[in-house]
Amino acid sequence: MDVSRYQIFAKAKLKVEFKNIDLLVTAFTHRSYLNEHKKTVKVHNERLEFLGDAVLELVVTEYLYTNFSDPEGVLTNWRSSLVRTESIAQAATDYDFEPYLRLSRGEARGTARARRQILANCFEAVIGAIYLDQGYNKAKDFIEASIISKFNDILTSGSWMDAKSHLQELAQSQELSTPVYRVINEVGPDHNKTFTVGVFINNQLRGQGIGPSKQDSQQKAAEAALKHYEKV
Repeated sequence: MDVSRYQIFAKAKLKVEFKNIDLLVTAFTHRSYLNEHKKTVKVHNERLEFLGDAVLELVVTEYLYTNFSDPEGVLTNWRSSLVRTESIAQAATDYDFEPYLRLSRGEARGTARARRQILANCFEAVIGAIYLDQGYNKAKDFIEASIISKFNDILTSGSWMDAKSHLQELAQSQELSTPVYRVINEVGPDHNKTFTVGVFINNQLRGQGIGPSKQDSQQKAAEAALKHYEKV
């Protein structure tokens, strides 16, 4: 293993000079990698992920509490939008994590959905590694640069709102109707299906969504339907 590439990555991308670079290497080590390297690798990133998840939530919560006086429910929705899988997987992509992942050959060929989860877990593990090696303030600096810096974009776009809840609120208030979600099509084997879901209001198709699960497809259908109300 070329440890120097992780040292270079940490300094250039994360803006961190690790005292113990093995922590960062472990943060990039998926459980599956151990199965193919049992003699040389003994530790994977799940414990660091557990720690990093807690640090991430604390830093984001502290930021929102300190800077905003909105009710708890709004702050909770904002926090959820910042720490959800999609947000932190995108941050990992922005920081070019992918070439440094240590995966089994099988996981390396996995689905886009599986890879997104792996990236998100790795991102939390990296936070855990920074916290252990550098302390809370350095972990906070990294989270502010990589996650909290996107908050204004989230507010402007309205992506912090749950699309299904927002659509139901609008449909009931403006049309006295509740959205109904129906699976229009599903393709692929059981372990890797793709669903197309339509959302109907007053029996009219208002939006469609395609995704790897019914829940994901429903959210996308709701997002598409919300555009109808933007035009009204």
